[in-house]
Amino acid sequence: MLHFAVAGNPISTPGAGGTLIGLEHAHSMGISAMEMEWVQRVPKNPEHMEKIRKISESHNMYLTVHAPYFINLNAKEPEKLAASKVRIWDALEMAELAGAHSVCVHPAFYLGMDPVEVFENVRTATADIMSKKDKLFPHVNLGYETMGKVTQFGSLEEVLKISNEFGIYPTIDPAHMHARTNGEWNTTEEWNTMFDMYELYLGKDSLKSVHMHYSGIEYTEKGERRHQPLKESDARWEDFIQVLIDRKIEGTVVCESPIQESDTLLMKAVYEKLS
Repeated sequence: MLHFAVAGNPISTPGAGGTLIGLEHAHSMGISAMEMEWVQRVPKNPEHMEKIRKISESHNMYLTVHAPYFINLNAKEPEKLAASKVRIWDALEMAELAGAHSVCVHPAFYLGMDPVEVFENVRTATADIMSKKDKLFPHVNLGYETMGKVTQFGSLEEVLKISNEFGIYPTIDPAHMHARTNGEWNTTEEWNTMFDMYELYLGKDSLKSVHMHYSGIEYTEKGERRHQPLKESDARWEDFIQVLIDRKIEGTVVCESPIQESDTLLMKAVYEKLS
């Protein structure tokens, strides 16, 4: 099954909001998945995570998490690298308790270094992260994201290669890929190439449990500028949905549109219409 997820609580969530109310509200609108946006900090509250798990399970909702932005596994300063690892471990720990499937992570910045050297630094840090993850948080995936700026570690090949090595799967964001390449990755042929590469690196069954992001996106020659509503962007989003159908993709597509539930429900409706 493929879920279309809202990124964080729906804008129309009543009252003061909060994840528990947001989940209930998303479910009431027919949305079957949510990505919890822990982008500023990880909420270290096991009891609250258990409540999230119970609500999501009662509504059969598919959960993912976005880890804090403040992560760089290529940091030159030992204290920054150590702090980055702790933020990832914290996100994995709470995601495991909440019953989330995957944690999206912005892995690193190049910092003007050779990408080959950066890959080795990210690999070394990942080995350390995974040594703890496999023992303590075995049921949640560590998903390195394809990134939208040329200064960031996170090309499609980079995240697939490192995911293959550690038995995890990435967070694929075609909008980021589109921005990073100043307009590529926006056609049926290119998306099929993307999924072909995904399957080549991660195996035939890998497309049954994807963690993806999608939205319109504004960009410059330097890459991503900001996310946009689908209909205000150059995204060929209906063609993208048809590829999802043709390739029988399963898992979740998190809609990162600034109008949140509106575009999430739009994608879901078009997917159901074309299926």
